[in-house]
Amino acid sequence: MARISMKSLLVAVFSVFTLLNSQVALANEGGEHAAEQKAELDPGKEILHHIMDSHEFHFATVGHTHVTIPLPIILYSPEKGLSVFSSSKFEHGHATYEGYKMEHDHIFAVKEDGTVDESVKVYDFSMTKNVVQMILALVVLVLIMTSVAKKYKKNGASKAPSGLQNAIEPVITFVRDDVAKPNLGHKAGKYLPYLLTVFFFILINNIFGLIPGAANVTGNIAFTMVLALISLLVILFSTNGHFWGHIFWPPGVPFLVKLILIPVELMGVFIKPAALMIRLFANMTAGHIVILSFVSLIFIFGQMSTVAGWGFSPISVAFSVFIYLIEVLVAFIQAFIFTNLTAVFIGQAFEGGHTEEHGGHHDDGFVAGV
Repeated sequence: MARISMKSLLVAVFSVFTLLNSQVALANEGGEHAAEQKAELDPGKEILHHIMDSHEFHFATVGHTHVTIPLPIILYSPEKGLSVFSSSKFEHGHATYEGYKMEHDHIFAVKEDGTVDESVKVYDFSMTKNVVQMILALVVLVLIMTSVAKKYKKNGASKAPSGLQNAIEPVITFVRDDVAKPNLGHKAGKYLPYLLTVFFFILINNIFGLIPGAANVTGNIAFTMVLALISLLVILFSTNGHFWGHIFWPPGVPFLVKLILIPVELMGVFIKPAALMIRLFANMTAGHIVILSFVSLIFIFGQMSTVAGWGFSPISVAFSVFIYLIEVLVAFIQAFIFTNLTAVFIGQAFEGGHTEEHGGHHDDGFVAGV
């Protein structure tokens, strides 16, 4: 109970911290005229700005001072060559540097008068906060797994797990017994390393995304698309003749129906990983949007009346804390769903061959594909 209370307190502090800093930021963006600031407030724009990728980690705005961690800008232009510098040189989009300017996190070449130079082609290889956070998540994943592996190598089965090993082992056992074996049968061990990597990599990124100021990596469609493409390749390399036979010539179906089923089944091969991509992206983005929407309601009410804005603040923070706690649960659920569905689709890819190999019965009572 004490641990739950502490989590709730931390979330409340984060919410109030975000609220106050957002209020300060909004109060300074419109200049000196409060009435003009309120008219310019666009909650939708603010929400999208917070969930999109950026060239810096932004934590707070105090007066005209931005508390940020600038990230490296890496640009290549055939006309100008390679340029490497800090994103702070752009002064949050208010300055040009080495003939480049950044607006809404898009970098382009400019002329001396500040207009866009269409003749200069720019290739942006910058380290955005999504990229940096993915690398950090990968480092954390490697450190956790190598630490656990060293303990297993040192102690074996002779000593009970402790510390980090004790926390990770139940999760590994869960993925093995409740995800891999039921869907992959006797081939579970072959695919378990991949399934564990996917599960922990998504989970770590989901949890990092809940830290105020951090990037919502799993809420980026490009990130989920790459994961889905990797799963598609694993699925395709796991297929057999029986699978493709059912795709291109479904047995026991009238000829005219086959003409309809064949393109549908073929599209299904690509729709399945696409569903993985959209499901993870939509769920992780939705939670952040809901939290930011509750915070934005304070400023919407504040446009009507200052008293209404401050009066609604406790309600907004309470709902934000509630959704935040749900998001912690969603972080685990979405990692499980992506991993489990990947295992299901892989199992379906070799299901027929596995069934025939064992005379219509599955190993250890596990179903090869659901």
